[in-house]
Amino acid sequence: MLETSVRLLRLLALLQSRPSWAGADLAGRLGVTTRTVRNDVERLRLLGYRVHSTTGTAGGYRMGAGAALPPLVLDDEEAIAVAVSLHAAAGGTVTGIEETSLRALAKLQQLLPARLRRRTEAVGAATVSPAGRGPTVSADTLLAIAATIRDHEQLRFDYLGHDGTTSVRAVEPHRLVYTGRRWYLLAWDPSRDDWRTFRADRITPRTPNGPRFTPREPPGGDAAAHVVRGAGSTAYEYRAVVRLHAPAASLADRLPPAAGLLREDGEHACVLETGSADLHDLASFIGGLGVPFTVVEGRELRAHLRVLAARYAEAAG
Repeated sequence: MLETSVRLLRLLALLQSRPSWAGADLAGRLGVTTRTVRNDVERLRLLGYRVHSTTGTAGGYRMGAGAALPPLVLDDEEAIAVAVSLHAAAGGTVTGIEETSLRALAKLQQLLPARLRRRTEAVGAATVSPAGRGPTVSADTLLAIAATIRDHEQLRFDYLGHDGTTSVRAVEPHRLVYTGRRWYLLAWDPSRDDWRTFRADRITPRTPNGPRFTPREPPGGDAAAHVVRGAGSTAYEYRAVVRLHAPAASLADRLPPAAGLLREDGEHACVLETGSADLHDLASFIGGLGVPFTVVEGRELRAHLRVLAARYAEAAG
């Protein structure tokens, strides 16, 4: 049984290495008969791999696309290329796939041999991306957090608060969320019996991890929306909820995740929860969207808009 399993993995690696193989060539590489190759191909098909075969003197085998992604067999250089690409994507170079890339990178790092892990870490350390505008987070920290999320294990860590004090926390991690400026961890805090959002750049993981837990449903069913809303309420001095008189689809591409939380409000309008440290910047940002709007919440923003309206009216004569 062990010999068959090893041979199947070798056969899988060969089939993935080039477009097609003759049955005799595969048999020669594996040191078996062509009949054994045929039997092994049937075993791969039972495992979910779609292997096409043709008969005749020019016949052979080739891998085809299946309905689902089966396990892949990568050589050293391919594994390094995938790891480096995922590392770059997790750093925010491709919008929208940061968290997914990080989960995939955590899985791959766990399987990489030590010699390959050192090579990928060296490339990551020597590479700088201009995409991130917020505080940097150690890749080791993100991978440690992602691993506890994947394994449903409590995360123990030291946390640096806004006031500069450090506390020891133990939480049930749910999701890492990248807002385009910062990484955040959404987690259930048993000591406070509530959901909490932590800035990843202020987390220093401890070992070992805590006990396993059963994942909970995130608040509102949307981890990213909860984090964006919560991060905005603490990061901005001036908060506002604005109804934009335009469809959400027409504005979604123009609003980065860090701008706030955008949700539909009927067919021809949407609502933006946003904020800023400066009222004039906030008014300019909303006005610069180029669509009519109504301030639903934000007393300071309303007052500032009245001042601007009077100023512009006077300038227009």
